[in-house]
This record gives sequence, structure tokens and C-alpha cells, in this order.
Amino acid sequence: MNFRTDLALERKEYIRKGELDGIKEEKKEVHGVYVTTITVENEKGEKLLSKPKGKYITVEIGSFMKNADLFSDKLTALSEELSSLIPKEGTVLVVGLGNEKITPDALGPKCISLILATRHISEEFAKAIGFERLRSVAAIVPGVLGTTGIETAESIEGIAERIKPSCVIVIDALAARSTERLGTTVQITDTGVSPGSGVGNKRNRIDKNSIGVPVIAIGVPTVVDAATMAADALQNAGMSEEETERLLRSYEENELMMVTPKEIDNVIDRAAALVAMSINSALQPDIPAEDILAIVS
Repeated sequence: MNFRTDLALERKEYIRKGELDGIKEEKKEVHGVYVTTITVENEKGEKLLSKPKGKYITVEIGSFMKNADLFSDKLTALSEELSSLIPKEGTVLVVGLGNEKITPDALGPKCISLILATRHISEEFAKAIGFERLRSVAAIVPGVLGTTGIETAESIEGIAERIKPSCVIVIDALAARSTERLGTTVQITDTGVSPGSGVGNKRNRIDKNSIGVPVIAIGVPTVVDAATMAADALQNAGMSEEETERLLRSYEENELMMVTPKEIDNVIDRAAALVAMSINSALQPDIPAEDILAIVS
């Protein structure tokens, strides 16, 4: 049974434990936060994980409902992992994917409202207000195809061609296999993103090949497939994997129902604040995070 998930870590866990040809896994603890980096090294790894070659960094930040402290070790850990992927020079284009009118899909647009956009600020003015090393940042919400009639990848490609960023950071809500990952995990990858793939609505891929510059994707799982939850419950009750797959196969082929936490409003608000501030801190390391939040709020 092909369980839907956008998380590379979950895909690796589902395949089997241990070493896999073409896939490298590294675990570490950073500022009290657990970070797992999975590297897909070659075509064998791509086929095993069903993910493009590149790095997939999973940061386990804990429940947004239980810990609302923004300025903490999890912010530091996230910004450091992002900094390791972002080019040191050049304009950065930050893109919030998703539909703000659908709460589980509103992570990207809500993040953009907290991104410190600076591309319009001249170097002279930046120095005058005390920000001598202010990095050029642009931020957009391209909307969704059903509203704009334009593929998101097309919008980003057009803007990137015009402003020529050194990289693009895209923010998107993700789908998980496990309910334990909802609102507790952040995934960062240097391979770009396929919007909607986790919920069966795959759009044109946004990556270096389509946009022309490196694309870093960051996201938080906000939904899980109902079939996945049912399968886990059946197997925990003693049903074999083969029996579970046979029982749920007709459902998977004909129905798609996604489940989200009842506290999703708070999860999205807190996740958006953490992700946005981690991006701000990675792009503007000389400005304290508290000062950035005061500017964008």
C-alpha cells in the first residue's frame, strides 16, 4: 500500500531500518533539538525513497500546542539548518505556497506576512537606520491555480527571471503518514517541492530545473491520509499488513480523505511564526530575532 507522505524520514522508516544503498542517514542533537538528515545520493536511492536526489533535513521541534515559546532553541536549530543550505550572497526570493482560505493549507501565505522583505531598501537607507549588512529579500504569495489560472511554478519562474535571486525558498504545508508528525516536525530540503503531491493534487514541480536557481523547500505536516490512520489502527489490532492492504485498496483507489488536528488554527499560526522567523534569522543574522519580529508584526 502506497501511503501518502511528503516526509523523507517517514518513507525511509516505512521501507525498512538500517543501511540502504544510495541513502545516507545522519542523526544529531542541536541545542536540545533532534535533527535527522537523509541524503539521497544516486538513482538507486531515488527509486527506493521515491524522492529526488538531495538533502532532506527533519527537525523535531515538539508540539506547537504544548510549547508556544518562539525565541527558543528550536528557532536557533531551524535557522542554522537553513543557513547551511542558503547561498551566502545575493537576493533571496521567499514564496508562500498554499491557499490562505483553507486553514491546513495556509502555512505558506501566513509565513509571508512575517517575512522581512528588504529588496526595496537601498544600501544608503539601510546604513542610515543602522542595518549595514541588510540582505536583499523579496517575498510573494503566488496563490493557487484554481484562483489565478496560473501554475505556481510559472509565476515563480517569471519573477525569478526578472529579479535573478541566488535562490528561492518555498514554504508549504505537508502531508504526513503518522499523526504524531502533525504540527511537531519541520522538513527542509534542497530539492524543491511538488505542490499538492501529498494530498493527491500534484502540480508542476518547483526546483532548480524549472526555476533556474536553487530551490529550498521548508514545510510542516498539517494533514494525514485517513486510510493511513485506518491501516495503523487495523495493524495495531492484529491484522496483517497483507490483509490491511487488501481491505483498504478499494478505498485508496476511489476515495481521498485527509484528516487534520482540531487545533489546526493555532498550529498554523505558531508554525508560521516559527518558520518565518527561522528564515528571517538565517537571512539577517546580524539583526536579533526579537527586533525582526517587532518590525514585521
